[in-house]
Amino acid sequence: MEVLKATNLNKFFYEPVPFQVLHNISLTIEQGEFVAIMGKSGCGKSTLLYLLSTLDTDYEGTILINGVQVTGLKEDELARFRNEHIGFVFQFHFLLPEFTALENVMMPALKLGKLSEEEIRDKAIERLRQMEMADHAHKLSAKLSGGQQQRVAIARALINDPNIIMADEPTGNLDSGNTEIIYNIFNLLARQGNTIIAVTHDQDFAARSGRIIEMVDGRIARSYTPDSKKMAAVRGN
Repeated sequence: MEVLKATNLNKFFYEPVPFQVLHNISLTIEQGEFVAIMGKSGCGKSTLLYLLSTLDTDYEGTILINGVQVTGLKEDELARFRNEHIGFVFQFHFLLPEFTALENVMMPALKLGKLSEEEIRDKAIERLRQMEMADHAHKLSAKLSGGQQQRVAIARALINDPNIIMADEPTGNLDSGNTEIIYNIFNLLARQGNTIIAVTHDQDFAARSGRIIEMVDGRIARSYTPDSKKMAAVRGN
């Protein structure tokens, strides 16, 4: 089932001079896919992720997520849509250091307001348990290691049961051992039906995804399945 469809995305920066960073990007991503977006620095891959995630709304083209055209929605509508449908994991986890791991995980669900605080707390503990972080639930996030903080960030991304996880360099600051843990978590989530879209420079991480989208100079150059190494011309997916 199609969960994300982008059509003819163009993105411009205007400072210090006008510059087109994305050129007619079209792609389709299916439920349960684990997609890695790769390319050299400056190729536009993080910019593309910010458009797909609805964090950046200044673009030409259209984006549909879970059958909803998010292009053109008002900011308050987009904020609620993001909170329900998309989980975010960044290179810098953006945990609040003065709060515990548990409190950080609870925050998006408290903001959404669909469950009681007690239900959210129980759910957050379960998400931390999935990340093997339940024993650290009451530690301040600032006291956790980098790998532990990233696992807490993934638990936070999952608290509202989004079916899409978008990650920007999720292993960029991690050693090989923690990178392996994060990969295994993402792989399990994809097998459970979640869709993973990860921007990465890590070739080993990308090679273990289900599909690699390679970008060059603001365009999708090719899309291929790492297992087969068969390159496919990109015709909208």
